[in-house]
Amino acid sequence: MNDKVVEKKRYDKKAQILLKTNSFAQTNIIPLYLNRPYDYYFKLFKNLSKKNKILEIGSGVGQNTNQLLDMSLKVCATDISSTSVKIMNKKFSKYKNFTSKVVDMEHLPFDDHNFDVICMAGCLSYGNNQIVMNEIYKALKPGGIVIIVDSLNNNPIYRFNRYINYLLNKRSKSTLKRIPDINLIDQYIKKFGSGKVKYFGSITWVFPLLKLILSDKSILNLSNWIDLKLNIKKSAFKFVLQLKKINY
Repeated sequence: MNDKVVEKKRYDKKAQILLKTNSFAQTNIIPLYLNRPYDYYFKLFKNLSKKNKILEIGSGVGQNTNQLLDMSLKVCATDISSTSVKIMNKKFSKYKNFTSKVVDMEHLPFDDHNFDVICMAGCLSYGNNQIVMNEIYKALKPGGIVIIVDSLNNNPIYRFNRYINYLLNKRSKSTLKRIPDINLIDQYIKKFGSGKVKYFGSITWVFPLLKLILSDKSILNLSNWIDLKLNIKKSAFKFVLQLKKINY
């Protein structure tokens, strides 16, 4: 079976459980010491104009959409899972600044140069890297920005752990291969013409051991200090990429 179909069925199944139980609360609470890249990600939206048209790709059941809507930003949230989109429609029915659409990120069904901002959180590996990059580029207005938070695939420890998850049938082979690395980040910056990236969690691999002796807050402080002082890239767990489309 095509990996895209496998992943769609996987997320449809998870969403169907939530739909049946009518349980739409946050389902994946992120530990305090892993939250920093997402805090930075949302910070990049705070000064955006409320008139901007924002396309969120790979929204899932709206785990990150809610914060964008609460900033009064105009968001079109999309996902390949139709059941996930149904859940978002229920969750965010009160928001006038919310629209949704069932979308395959490899085939964005929008006019060229349609959005001021395009954002993604943790979903780059669910599509062909080059196709997704080109689709985002086409849908973005000249001068528009892209904001992405995702996992980095340069650290061999994280790569091994993700391979174990593949063996356990928790992720498909193609998503394993497509997890972004520094090379892909550089390709995005070259394609759009301007970009900056920030790396997080260079010692995340040792967190399970640190939890035996330190509190979550202490781990967070230590991780932040190391990220700031050593500026390690290749061992980072997460990254946040901000692009501006000046090549057109």
